[in-house]
Formats: sequence, structure tokens, C-alpha cells
Amino acid sequence: MLFYYLLVGKTMKKLFLLIAIVAIVTSCSKTSEQTKSEEDLELFLEKIEKDNLLEGPTLSSAYWIGSNFITYDSQKIVADYSKNATLKSLRNSRIASSFNDLETSSSNRRKLELLKSSFVMPPPLDDELASELSSISTNLQAMYGSGEYCYENDACYDLEAFEQIIDNSRDPKELLKAWRGWHEVGKPMKSMYMRMVDIGNQGSKDLGYSGLTDLWFSKYDMPADEFLDEIDSVWTEVKPLYDSLHCHVRNQLNEYYGDDIVAPDGTLPVHLLGNMWGQSWGNIYDLVYPQANQTSSVNVTKIIEEKNINEIQMVEYAEDFFTSMGFDSLPKTFWDRSLFVKPQDRSVVCHASAWDLDSANNDLRIKMCIEKNEEDFITIHHELGHIFYYQAYSHLPTLFQAGANDGFHEAFGDLLTLSITPDYLKDIGFINEDEASYAKKDPIGLLMKQALEGVVIIPWTLMLDKWRASVFNGDLDESNLNDGWWKLREYYQGISPPSDRSEEYFDPGAKYHIPGNTPYTRYYLAGIMQYQFHESLCKGMGFNGPLHECSIYANDYAGDKIISTMAMGQSVPWQDAFENLTGTRALSGKAIVNYYKPLKEWLDIQNQDRVCGWKD
Repeated sequence: MLFYYLLVGKTMKKLFLLIAIVAIVTSCSKTSEQTKSEEDLELFLEKIEKDNLLEGPTLSSAYWIGSNFITYDSQKIVADYSKNATLKSLRNSRIASSFNDLETSSSNRRKLELLKSSFVMPPPLDDELASELSSISTNLQAMYGSGEYCYENDACYDLEAFEQIIDNSRDPKELLKAWRGWHEVGKPMKSMYMRMVDIGNQGSKDLGYSGLTDLWFSKYDMPADEFLDEIDSVWTEVKPLYDSLHCHVRNQLNEYYGDDIVAPDGTLPVHLLGNMWGQSWGNIYDLVYPQANQTSSVNVTKIIEEKNINEIQMVEYAEDFFTSMGFDSLPKTFWDRSLFVKPQDRSVVCHASAWDLDSANNDLRIKMCIEKNEEDFITIHHELGHIFYYQAYSHLPTLFQAGANDGFHEAFGDLLTLSITPDYLKDIGFINEDEASYAKKDPIGLLMKQALEGVVIIPWTLMLDKWRASVFNGDLDESNLNDGWWKLREYYQGISPPSDRSEEYFDPGAKYHIPGNTPYTRYYLAGIMQYQFHESLCKGMGFNGPLHECSIYANDYAGDKIISTMAMGQSVPWQDAFENLTGTRALSGKAIVNYYKPLKEWLDIQNQDRVCGWKD
């Protein structure tokens, strides 16, 4: 069996299972008339472990090449490896199903259950369909990675070029042109994506699920319906904070652009938010909080420029954060084999990602086209969270080498970003003590900058998989895919496209995680859990000040708690790991509300005489 994880993070941030290889079919409890014994099970699991260790690194290397050298041949290799690995896993799932009625240890039963739910986009046990699915998946990712749009003057722009405009320009015409340009990339994906979903639904049913939605949401150590109810309940706790922030941001954009571009009582046009997808609004911080120009806000980008800090040094600062808490240093192979700077001679998938190619031999890497700015400085801290998580659970059997649930990886990465406080920046020499003290005098500025990332991303992470579930279930089809996308974005985010978007377009395809087939609920979980982690660690450290001033940098208590939780991997239900760190087993939005309490109070004062909300 091959066992492969590819984890990604961006500021909202990043973990995904590119292809999960082993599965068990619950609907086939009698694939063999032969009675299975405990010895048979042990031999079966032992074989899986051996195959994972032997074959996994080769498959991982194939995907690494496919992502870093986008050519016809590399994509063919990836597609072939993917097809063969998937077919092998499907065959083994039939064997695994024969152990359904066997009484065994809780550890072995958990391994079987994890095998059962490990697929993301399974094909039926059919060579032709498996080959087609693998080819579609590979082509979709290549289309995104090599995507560009060329104008009539032959000027061509890829995602990075368009992002430079979206992130920095304040010209609404230029922003509209850039947003439209990149969203052309989704058009040719539409029919391929729907065919992939069709095959994936067939494969899910063959595995004993009702479809892809059932498969995706049945991996959280609780019934899927209960899990979905729990995450919706948490959103109701956070929504008042988001609504207050939305109201203030709309008012500020309206003042800057005028009623013709930003209606004073409507949704937010996505191209004006400083991010291609409107998932984070940090790049419009100066518009949202103009007081920052006269106050104590710390400009990390400016500091990086002034200190002439290069890309490698940015990674070294992030490594230092972890080693200060007791983690081992990164292996030499990490520095030798990671991609830090965008190559000039080839197309690569620049989306920041962390890779566990062969943890048994310390082959851990990040792949990132680092820009020397604050956003990427934060993203690097996030990505190394994945790397150190890999290290922490590398001693476990391969079937347990994963986050406690798929949100844990992202949560630990994002947890560190909450500790990039003025005191932390002082400790690493970015600012002096007087500058740190001065920065803390303006908590609203600091919290606003955080909220434009950490609060803004939450409804986005919730809606994306709700859209996907509607596609999987057949509630949306080729006649209303785009319309359904924008209706959900309006409902949850209060965001709208800058111009009419017909079904000619496939705007979801302009976001990597759709063609990349990456479940997104993990980012929602991470967005909630990171604040629960932070609050619990700060209390355990004996920190008594406002939560936003707490940094876990160089704290042994925090390091011990994090390392011990990471070391559990996926060997126990995620609620057990969660309790180990937080003392509770339940998700809650109260920690994020507590963290931003001073900001919420300030926003409510600002919004007193404003019309808030939007029609959906």
C-alpha cells in the first residue's frame, strides 16, 4: 500500500490529502467466505506498513517532480503512479473489509477505520475509470499550476503577476481587469471537474458510502450529521464578530471608492479586498484602519526590506520559533531539497505547501515561492508547523502518521501566527523594547490586522465545502455551478463578484483547492481551534494580560503541551488529542470572541449609526 500526504497552508491557511491510498469497504463485509483471524489481520496490517515505508517515498517523489517540473512527461508519470496506487488500494480494501466482524484491539480497529475513510476522490474498482480519474486530477492541477491569461497585446500574466496587482493596486479598473484575467483559468476545467465528481461518487458508493459528501464528512470520530451540526453551531458564535467587521470594512471602502463602486448597504466587491479570492483582507488594512498611519502599527515588510533579510533567513526565523520551545532543529535535507524561490526556467505550483516525502529518513520539505514581505513571513511559520508536526509523529506506525483530524495540522501552523506579537518581534531583533511598548499602546490596530486574516477567513472556509457538497449531492450541476458558488459566498461572506458571472465561467476553478481536490473544512476547524489552543496555552503559562499580547515563543510549558499532542498523531480520536492540549473535548467559538473582545467593542461603537448587514 502506498500512503501519501501532501499538506498546504496559506494565511487563512493550508493541510490536504492529495491522494489517500488505502481504503476499506464497509458494504462488503463478506468479501471472502474464509474466516479471518487475528493473525491474518496482523499480517495484513504489517504488509501495509511495509509497503508504505517502501513505496510511499517513490510516489511522493513523483508528486514532487510533478508539482515542480510541470511538463507532459511529469504529469504522465504522476497520473500513472496515481492510477496504479489507487487500484492497489481498492483491491486491498476488499481484503480489509473481511475483518469487519473480527474482534480485535482498539488500535487495530482504529487502523481499519482510518483506512476506510482515507480516500478523497476514489474511483470504482475499474482500471479504465481509475485511469480516467487519475488523468483528470493530474490535468486539473497542471492547468492551475501553469495557468495564465494573455491579452491582445500579447502580455501574459500568471497567478503571481495577477496577485501583485490585486494585492497592491487601488485602481478599481486595474483590479477588475486582473481579477477577470485570472478567473479565465477556470473555464476549461468545468466539464472535467464534473466528470471527476461523477467518477468519485461512483467510487464512494463502491466503498460503502452514499457518495462523496458522506465519505468526506465521516472521518471525524463522530457521525457526519453530528459533526456538521457542531461546526454550524460554532459559526453562530463567531458570526456577530464577522458581521461587525464586515460593516466597518464596507463603510471604509465606500468612503474611499464611492457609492458607484461600493454600495453603502450591500455586499463587498471581491476584487477590492486585497486578495484574489477575498479570503483575507489584510492588504487593505490601511484603508480599513487609516489610524495605523499615525499610530504604532509594526510594518514587518518594511523591516524585512531594511534588514535585507533574504528568503532563507526568513525560514530560519520560523525554525527558531520552534526550537525555542524544545523542538529539534530541521534536518540538513530540508535545506538542501526544499524550494524557497520561484525558478525562472520552468512552471511550478507556487502555492505554499509542506511535504512529508520520507519522514523515516528525515526527507521533509516546503515548496514555496517566497516573497520578502510580512504575509510570507507569517506563511513560513505556518508551513513549518506542518514540518514539525511530521517530525513529532514520525515514530508512529504510518497509518497513524497524520494530524488528529485534518484540521490539527493547519491549527498548529496558524497557532504560531497568533504569537507574532510586538514582544516576539522584539525578542528576535526586529524592533526594540521602546517600539514594542509603543506598538502595544494601539491594541485595536494590532487586532484589526489579525482579524482581517483570522476572522475574515472563517466563513470562507465554511462555504467552500458546502458548495462542494452541493455539487457532490447533485443539488448543483453544470447549469448552476457558478450561480451556486456566488450565492453561498454572498450568504456566508457578504461578498459578490465585480461583474456578472454567467455559467460560461467556472470561478471555483480559480482557487487551487478545487482543481487540487483538497477538502477545505480542515481550514475551518483550524480557524476555530487555533484560538482555543492559544487561550489554553496562555492560561497554562500563567499569562494574565490580554490574549492578543500573549506569545508562546521560548516557553517550555507551551512546547511540552504542543509536542506531546503532536506526538499522538492520529493514534487516538481527535477529541482525545484536543483534550490533552485544551482540557476540553468540544469545539467552541468563545476563544476567538474572547481574543477579539477589545476590537468587537470598538467596532460596535464605530457602527452605531451605520446600516449593517446585507441582503442574501
